[in-house]
Amino acid sequence: MKAVVVSELSGPAGMAVQEVPEPDAAGKVLIDVRATGVCFPDLLISYGKYQLRPEPPFIPGAEVAGVVVSAPDGSGFAAGDRVLAMSDLGGYAERVAIAAARVMPIPADLSFEEAASLIINYQTMEFALSRRAGLVAGETVVVLGAAGGVGTAAIQLAKAHGARVIAVVRRSGADDFLRELGADEVVALDEGWPARVGELTGNRGANVVVDPVGGDAFDDAVRVLAPEGRLLVIGFAGGGIPSVKVNRVLFRNISIVGAAWGEFLRTDPAALARTHADLTELVAKGLRPLVKARYPLADAARALADLEAGQVLGKAVLVRD
Repeated sequence: MKAVVVSELSGPAGMAVQEVPEPDAAGKVLIDVRATGVCFPDLLISYGKYQLRPEPPFIPGAEVAGVVVSAPDGSGFAAGDRVLAMSDLGGYAERVAIAAARVMPIPADLSFEEAASLIINYQTMEFALSRRAGLVAGETVVVLGAAGGVGTAAIQLAKAHGARVIAVVRRSGADDFLRELGADEVVALDEGWPARVGELTGNRGANVVVDPVGGDAFDDAVRVLAPEGRLLVIGFAGGGIPSVKVNRVLFRNISIVGAAWGEFLRTDPAALARTHADLTELVAKGLRPLVKARYPLADAARALADLEAGQVLGKAVLVRD
C-alpha cells in the first residue's frame, strides 16, 4: 500500500510517499482510509518536536476517517462500517490499524472529509469549553488564532453552545470566512485588539478566552477577561510559552485553565467516547466542520508546509488520490 513516510526529522521536506507493507491488524480495527486530517501535532512530529517522538522511518497522521475492512470479535465494528478514529501515528496511509477503543462511528450526516475534521480539534475544544471552562449559554467567548484549525472549531462549538463569539485573527482577508463559521465579531490581532474587545463587551470583558497561540498575546488575553473569566490555555502556536504573575489571578478573580486533551485521555480513556457522543449530538443539531483545504495523499508534505506557513484557513484534509 501507499503511505507517507518520514525518513528524517526535517519537517515536511523529510517525508515522501512510499510503498510499505500492510499494517498488522491483529486485535485491531483495520480501516480503509478515505480522508485524513492534517493537524499541528503532525507538523511537530515531523520535526521531532512533539511529546511523541518516534524515530524515523514512521508514518505520521492521527486523524482518519474511512471504512472498516476487518475488526476483532466483540469490538462493536464490522466490515463496511463508516468510522473515524484517533491514533498516534499511521494515518497518512491507504490503510491503518487502530485499537477499537479509539474508533467511533461517523455521524450519519457527515462526509469522510468532514468526519476526519471532527477529531482532535473539535474533541479538544468540546472538552475545553464544556468541561474545563464550564461555558454557559449567553457568555462571551474570545477566540485567538481564530482562522486556524483549533480556532475554527472553537468558534463553531462556542456558537453551538449558545455563546457570543469574538474572533481575533492575525491574518488579513479572513473576516468573511470567520463570519461564515459563526463569529459575531472579527477583530484584527494588532496593538489595539484588547481595547476593541473592551468596546464590543461594553468594557465588561470576556467570560472565556480561548488561547492556542501563547507568546506575546497571552498578557493581553489575561487583561480582556471579565471578573470570574476563564482563560483556556490550548497550546503555544506562537512559539513562546508565557508566564503569569499569580497576584493578577488572585485580585482579578480569574482562572487560567489548561486543556490538554491528549494528556487527559491518558488518565481517562473513556472520555473519548463521551466527548464523541456529545459532538454527535451537536452534529444532529446542525454542526458541520467546514473543510476549506483538500490535498491528495501524495501532497501531504505540501499540506504540512502550507499549514506551517499559515496558508491554511480552518482545517486541511488529505484525500485518496
